[in-house]
Amino acid sequence: MGERKGMEIALAAAEAAALCRPDVVAAYPITPNTHVPEHLANIVSEGKLDAEYICVESEHSALSACMGASGAGARVFTATSSQGLLYMAEIMSIASSMRLPVVMALGNRALSGPLNIWNDHSDIMSQRDTGWISLFASHGQEVIDMIIQAFRIAEDADVLLPINVNLDGFQLTHVVEVMDFPSQSEVDAFLPAYKPFASLHPDHPCSMGTLGLPEIYSEATKAREVAIVNSRKTILKVWAEWEKAFGRRYEPVESYKMEGAQEAIMTMGSMGETAEIAIDALREKGIPVGLLKLKLWRPFPYEDVRKAAKGLKSLLVLDRAVSFGGPGGPVASEVRSSLYGETDRPAITNYIFGLGGRDVAVEDFIKMFEKMRSGDKKRSKDQYEFYGVRGE
Repeated sequence: MGERKGMEIALAAAEAAALCRPDVVAAYPITPNTHVPEHLANIVSEGKLDAEYICVESEHSALSACMGASGAGARVFTATSSQGLLYMAEIMSIASSMRLPVVMALGNRALSGPLNIWNDHSDIMSQRDTGWISLFASHGQEVIDMIIQAFRIAEDADVLLPINVNLDGFQLTHVVEVMDFPSQSEVDAFLPAYKPFASLHPDHPCSMGTLGLPEIYSEATKAREVAIVNSRKTILKVWAEWEKAFGRRYEPVESYKMEGAQEAIMTMGSMGETAEIAIDALREKGIPVGLLKLKLWRPFPYEDVRKAAKGLKSLLVLDRAVSFGGPGGPVASEVRSSLYGETDRPAITNYIFGLGGRDVAVEDFIKMFEKMRSGDKKRSKDQYEFYGVRGE
């Protein structure tokens, strides 16, 4: 049987990764994700995990080392945040194009500048098109579960793609929660040993990451797109097996009090739990409003969003990143795309909020919702704006 214990979520992420028995861990410390690789280093040094911990000189080297180890047939894990993820940017798309199932814990943090070490989603949004599967956790239990699930999904023979598990910096990484940890035997039963499709070995030479001439580059790129789109089937299968084994249900779009809802708020990440309290308060006033929480960012769950939004009059989509010069936040852009052509789609309002760790209270969710409702009477098309910016 597993164990229930209270600890910092970043440390729990490390212990969840250790339960998956990675062969190689390569990571470079960066706030607010430092405690993940630091704790894993302690676990390895204390002999609790038989793994090679590679002390690298940068995040670029960390992901490069993970790629080399994965190419040799090892199960690998890394972790980073913000500018560290940008330092990995050169390698991100190579890992997915080579179909290497690297698992990464990403402690989301704002990108510089100005220099900011607090949370928003601008780091992962800068790498959203690199071909990685991407999951978002709302709280510590989901961090544990998703990291274990991530190895199972990434290493599936029908997937073989890298995957990142997003946990909001500070708002999750440094928060202490009581969480249920599965036992080692339970994880071993859920997660089989990794069997690579191909691996680098001097006795059986093969080539990886070779030159892609114009005659094959388009086909290789399409194959990667087909693989990540099709990974949805495996993700749903793994989540169904997780529910059967551990009793916790996961869906691409999680619903909260959506019964009879005419309006809804959509969040992604840790803000969902705060939003739940706001929904409770609005429901007590007799307002039929619900909450939708995105758990799966890539591949984007288009059909799940369409199903969840069906019958809604209006939808407030909240983004914690900016698509500079674009049509609002990245999440809202995807939601609009998924609902394009739907005859009864809701009017969509997009607020960009909580940037750089700006506090967002329950009252703010209520104010954003009320602001959306008052705006519905004045506008004829979708809109977006920043919320809580001084001087507006």
